[in-house]
Amino acid sequence: MKLMIPLLFLIIVVLFACSQKAQNPFYGNYDTPFQTPPFDLIKTEHYLPAFKEGMKQQLLEVEKIANSSESPTFKNTLEALEYTGVLLTKVSNVFFNQTSANTNDELQSISKEVSPLLSKHTDDILLNEKLFARIKAVHAQKDALQLTVEQQTLLDKTYRDFVRGGANLNDAEKSELRKINEELSVLSLQFGENVLKENNAFEMVIEDKADLAGLPENVINTAAEAAKEHNQEGKWVFTLHKPSMIPFLQYSQKRDLREKIFNAYINRGNNNNELDNKEILSKMVKLRVRRANLLGYKTHADYVLEENMAKTPANVYQLLNQVWQPAGRRLLPGESIVWNLI
Repeated sequence: MKLMIPLLFLIIVVLFACSQKAQNPFYGNYDTPFQTPPFDLIKTEHYLPAFKEGMKQQLLEVEKIANSSESPTFKNTLEALEYTGVLLTKVSNVFFNQTSANTNDELQSISKEVSPLLSKHTDDILLNEKLFARIKAVHAQKDALQLTVEQQTLLDKTYRDFVRGGANLNDAEKSELRKINEELSVLSLQFGENVLKENNAFEMVIEDKADLAGLPENVINTAAEAAKEHNQEGKWVFTLHKPSMIPFLQYSQKRDLREKIFNAYINRGNNNNELDNKEILSKMVKLRVRRANLLGYKTHADYVLEENMAKTPANVYQLLNQVWQPAGRRLLPGESIVWNLI
């Protein structure tokens, strides 16, 4: 009888866990047109368990590839790696689209918890020595593999991502890189959250209809609706959200009001209050420089631009210097400028 109680409890726990998984839309195939996410079924409490399960599943998939007894090939290493993390991709796509377009306090709380977890998860993959050894072995023989253009691109990009992710560092440097990445993930999230709160806190209330001069009727009507939502009925409210701010800056004839909303926008996180980002930004700059140095780059700009068309900071400045004078000179009536940027 004593053995039956723990066994029964274990069965209940397993059944409950299975039930929870069955109810989480991320765990199954989307039964929707074009497999779009079933937003009507997705609830806030589904995200974190799906994130954790997705990371767990991908690491198991990665370990299977890394520990394979087969000689590394494009198919059993690069292609296999590309197909890992299906669940994590599903939940990430939905969650981060939601937080960028329609966030709330609950989603922001999940972001704070999951960001360092995702940072660690990415490092666990990019710093996996056995996995990188297999990728490196395939990359070393790429010229003899007769790969398609797409396969060659995937191989080069994956190899480069691992190198830029610290795969060639020694153990001490890898440990430092992990700490930097984790701290940057937390600081970046806090930076964005502060900007979001400053965005949401600002409202420019217009009481005099004359101050609406130049604004199209639809912009005025939208501002009147916003005023109702802000308990300012009979007035007009403009915010720092782009659909409200941009038309005001574009059409308003009131220079002082344009200046007010513009300055509020560019000074988000720079108001010496609890949402001030200057200290956060200073920490992020120092951490980015240190990460770049660890990975063999002179500056963070060198590290970032390597993956962009400009490639180097020198090329960026060269382009800026070419356009500076033409862009700064006022055109004469009927004159046009053709820029020679080649």
